[in-house]
Amino acid sequence: MIATLKAIHIAAMLCWCAGLVALPLLLITYGHAQRQLRYTEFRMLTHYGYVGFATPAAVIAVVAGTALIFVAEVFDLWLIAKLAFVSAMAMVHAWIGHLIEQSGLQRHGQGDDPTRGYRMPYPGIALAVILPAIAAILWLVLAKPDLAWAAELLPFIQEPRGQLP
Repeated sequence: MIATLKAIHIAAMLCWCAGLVALPLLLITYGHAQRQLRYTEFRMLTHYGYVGFATPAAVIAVVAGTALIFVAEVFDLWLIAKLAFVSAMAMVHAWIGHLIEQSGLQRHGQGDDPTRGYRMPYPGIALAVILPAIAAILWLVLAKPDLAWAAELLPFIQEPRGQLP
């Protein structure tokens, strides 16, 4: 059971990470397409890449990972650090979805002012967050470092919720 959950979790994480790296690259490459054919291709690639690949992979990774935490009974501090980086990945995932949705306004001149299009922020910012997060998650999972020093700096981490010291 644990081996199956790990395999599902790792496969889904690989797909999710690949999507979170590929989508900003697509947004950078196709984001300023001038010809309609290239723009249509860009919209289909980013939309289906996000909705049909990255998002299902993220959901499967989170569900399998959550199940794995409880089945394997892993409640160490390195896991809390890993979950913090996974949260950063989830926030960037949502921001990429917003950029993909707003990229349609860039082309069609909709939004707050119908006379001009949406000016998309640089999607490379997502890569600047995602790549270190992926590296940190990989390191935390493989090294499983002893983060007792963090518990000493932040004693509330190991306090049960609702309990007074």
